[in-house]
Amino acid sequence: MKKTVLLGAMFLGSFIFAQIKGGDRDAHGCIGSAGYTYSQIKKDCVRVFEQKIKLTEVAPKGSYTSMAAVIFSKDLKKAEVFVPDTDGESLILTRAGKSKIWKKDGYVLVPFKKNGYQLKKDDVVIYQ
Repeated sequence: MKKTVLLGAMFLGSFIFAQIKGGDRDAHGCIGSAGYTYSQIKKDCVRVFEQKIKLTEVAPKGSYTSMAAVIFSKDLKKAEVFVPDTDGESLILTRAGKSKIWKKDGYVLVPFKKNGYQLKKDDVVIYQ
């Protein structure tokens, strides 16, 4: 009888805990379970999969293809890139002068075809 009551209480407690909305907010208040992550450029929570500029992994290592997204600053001097390889942190790439190339730490974002982009790491295209 005690085991039944204990198991019932544990089940009820876990059910109530699961119903708390926003219980997984990050340091910026973004709810990860709802698909939100913080954008340093927008200074707001965004859903990466809803962004206009999406890139597809060129040579997937597993049985699935991962996606990346790009958000540009209004003046186009910075590009924020969300890639799975960076442990949930976005990359902020900067543009030098009037070039159309954004760089940081071996990552390079360049225009590709008419309206697309390629993301390279150490001169190897990883997303386009």
